[in-house]
Amino acid sequence: MENFYTMKIAELERKLPVCKISDDLSIAAFVLFGDVEMTVAAAAHLLKIAPPHDILITAEAKGIPLVHEMARQSGENNYIVARKVVKLYMKEVFSVELQSITTQKKQTLYIDTAEAELMRGKRVLIVDDVISTGESVRAVEKLVKESGGILAGKMAVLAEGDAKYRDDIIYLEYLPLLDSAGKPIN
Repeated sequence: MENFYTMKIAELERKLPVCKISDDLSIAAFVLFGDVEMTVAAAAHLLKIAPPHDILITAEAKGIPLVHEMARQSGENNYIVARKVVKLYMKEVFSVELQSITTQKKQTLYIDTAEAELMRGKRVLIVDDVISTGESVRAVEKLVKESGGILAGKMAVLAEGDAKYRDDIIYLEYLPLLDSAGKPIN
């Protein structure tokens, strides 16, 4: 029988599957992919508290539906996705390495000069689904700064674990780390 952690996010209740990380640590998996209702609601709630910005950026892949919906709801025509692999259309890429809690190995994020130009001199808002260790957000922030963008803020639907103590992020709800039985430990 699968174990779930139930929580309310953007006024919607969700049962998040509990995933074991180690013998005594688990996380509740928050996945926006395929959950249109949650994506729309979370985007609306984040936009209500978002700092002024000119363009949005996220890291591939779980933040994509959220950043798309935030751009759609706010009438913005562009947003940027820092990609995990270089695509053929990308010219003169910028890159940064990171190690995420949900990924087993190091990753690299890439943007190209056209995306860098969209950020140059603009207020850039970094958006993600969950901020845990902050490695993904830190990597995207580095890409923003190397592109000449002005950091407007960092937002996520959920702050996981110690991320709740950070004063440099805006989030909707706190997601605790869990013990092996799926009970909150912090």
